[in-house]
Amino acid sequence: MSESVRNMFSQIAPRYDLANDVLSLGTHRRWRKKAVKLARAAPGDKVLDCATGTGDLALAFKRAVGPQGEVTGTDFCADMLNLAPAKAEKAGLDVRFEVADATALPYADASFDIVSISFGIRNVDNPQRCLLEMARVLKHGGRALIVEFGQPRGLFGGLFRLYSKLVIPFVGKCLTGNRSAYEYLPKTSAAFPSGNAFLNLMEETAAFHKTQAHPLSLGIAYAYVGEVSKPEQKT
Repeated sequence: MSESVRNMFSQIAPRYDLANDVLSLGTHRRWRKKAVKLARAAPGDKVLDCATGTGDLALAFKRAVGPQGEVTGTDFCADMLNLAPAKAEKAGLDVRFEVADATALPYADASFDIVSISFGIRNVDNPQRCLLEMARVLKHGGRALIVEFGQPRGLFGGLFRLYSKLVIPFVGKCLTGNRSAYEYLPKTSAAFPSGNAFLNLMEETAAFHKTQAHPLSLGIAYAYVGEVSKPEQKT
């Protein structure tokens, strides 16, 4: 991932959560609950959340997998990740956080039941490489969950694009002091494949089957789920 993107997230880290709440009107909280449900997280599962940021999705997964489950949250930006342990401690949840690049995960093959990345895959240099790494560390039958912005159509889509172009940069600057970071968000979201186009990206890796795209809030975002099937290893 580029150093400029890492620096951008470092600059907005202290006010990142506040900006998310204000700009999404709290909608991102509902999206997280839906995403955890779609990933079929169950007690005892072992979960890896890539690009975890300040840890919200990792904490949601920990609530789902319970004390017997394990959750690791990683991010390539240490300044974002530094905020996560205190949130976990306040919530009384045992989650491990580590700095790691989603395109070169430092974990063994077939280590996790679920691997997720939420609003992070469009920021990596090679999205397909990220998907392949997610598949590599998943166990047989494991699920990859990717949540990313979409491109809503029609009248609602037009209104959303207007909001993204005018309101998000203005409010983002007011809350974080960094307008360019919140100009980057709608620009990259508009250019990134969504819906069936992203499913095609997943299928081109030949690493997933049973891929599905679930629109969130009329297509403002999508939750994508894909399973991996790996041959049983002889012992």
